Amino acid sequence: MAIIKPNNNTLSSITALPTGLGGKVLQVVQGTATTTVEHSTTYADTTLTASITPSSTSSKILVMINQHLYILGDGGGSVKLFRNSTAVYTPAQSYALYINTANAYLRNYHSYNYLDSPSSTSALTYKTQARELSGSGGAFKTQDDGLKSFITLMEVSA
Repeated sequence: MAIIKPNNNTLSSITALPTGLGGKVLQVVQGTATTTVEHSTTYADTTLTASITPSSTSSKILVMINQHLYILGDGGGSVKLFRNSTAVYTPAQSYALYINTANAYLRNYHSYNYLDSPSSTSALTYKTQARELSGSGGAFKTQDDGLKSFITLMEVSA
């Protein structure tokens, strides 16, 4: 059987991966939280956190949040994302979820993705903080009754 050499290339150059192609997932880390936290009108930790150490300063970190929220009565709130002590995503609105019924409650997952470019090879800790909408008069909790929230970190090559 003959070896076919397309465009006069050797077999090793055909099977080698081309350089400069980004977008490969290098590592995945997941964190969870089940501790109920009742929030006031000031941002506070939700206990949802995960850490990752990028292998290159050019790597990007895809952060996927699936935060359990509980709203009681006429109210709502929002969830902010931090890398170490720096807020990397703050919602434009003062609430991510809101209901306007005095006797109702809502249990739901607030999910979003954020692509971060940390330019670091040091350990990075991502976490969420939440707050209740000011003046709403309802309750706003994360991980109510032990329901689980998730944070997934994916290092992606540039």
